[in-house]
Amino acid sequence: MTTKAYGAHAADKKLEPLDIERRPPGPHDVQIEIAYCGVCHSDLHTVRSEWEGTLYPCIPGHEIVGHVSAVGGHVTKFKVGDIVGVGCLVDSCQTCASCDEGLEQFCETGFTATYNSPTPDAPGHTLGGYSQRIVVSEKFVLKIRHPEEQLAAVAPLLCAGITTYSPLRHWKAGPGKKVGIVGIGGLGHMGIKLAHAMGAHTVAFTTSESKRQDAHRLGADEVIISKNPDDMAKHASSFDFILDTVGSSHDLDTYTALLKRDGTLCLVGAPEHAHPAPNVMNLIFGRRAIAGSLIGGIAETQEMLDFCAEHGIVSDIEMIPAGKIDDAYDRMLRSDVKYRFVIDIASMAN
Repeated sequence: MTTKAYGAHAADKKLEPLDIERRPPGPHDVQIEIAYCGVCHSDLHTVRSEWEGTLYPCIPGHEIVGHVSAVGGHVTKFKVGDIVGVGCLVDSCQTCASCDEGLEQFCETGFTATYNSPTPDAPGHTLGGYSQRIVVSEKFVLKIRHPEEQLAAVAPLLCAGITTYSPLRHWKAGPGKKVGIVGIGGLGHMGIKLAHAMGAHTVAFTTSESKRQDAHRLGADEVIISKNPDDMAKHASSFDFILDTVGSSHDLDTYTALLKRDGTLCLVGAPEHAHPAPNVMNLIFGRRAIAGSLIGGIAETQEMLDFCAEHGIVSDIEMIPAGKIDDAYDRMLRSDVKYRFVIDIASMAN
């Protein structure tokens, strides 16, 4: 089935309108007419081949919301007209220990990503959500319970939302816990909203005084200017958990020193080159940990969507037409967005 999309033929080429082929729905497949697709920094890294292994033509996009337009004969969870989402995963082995525990993001043979993963479908790799339509196994489709008028702002929950929700849940953010969120961007602004909704005492770290007011609006109980040593020193050894969303290389010791005994600094940002080696003494004297986290499994992503619907949580977005994707990428690099771009897929019909 021919579908309009936006993608690139090479790392040094702009994204442009393309016609792609989608498979007809198989017995267990759901066909989705995409309404909105969020723009993630991973999209930019992949399209511009800043990470190894980009397959072209590259159609990015893994923050997808839309409406079911067809279902396979054995599909039981969805029907035509349902409002649904698709995140970063569209398949996994379904047999390894991680998949068996509902942790498909850690599939031991490697999950199939929504774009840029090998697949039997033409052209031999997955093509993502910068397109009018997608066909996905029902096991990897998610129910959206937010009101339809919020759909555009729901889209980034499928990556930015679950990327921050999963570690906050895993390390038990909640009442009585002091939780820090480093960085107020696409990921960080969701981290603040979620930690606050979970009942944690939420502290935002930013390098910019100009973001103080916005951090409080998002739900931060306190805001720390991380460039101010005195401000940082006041909070030494006081955090149960710190979620670091910054996607550039920086000094981790600044934050490990703020952890209580047995506290954890969790990294979810993927830097362009390695962080400086941490001071091991900061870890040994306090039994502190530096950890990482990767999105979430399908069950946990559904849990996150339901939690957000219950608490009225969506992403702060700026809507763009498909033809402005390259401009949006350039603005993302300048941190010139509050806090997530979302493509209006209807613009592809023009």
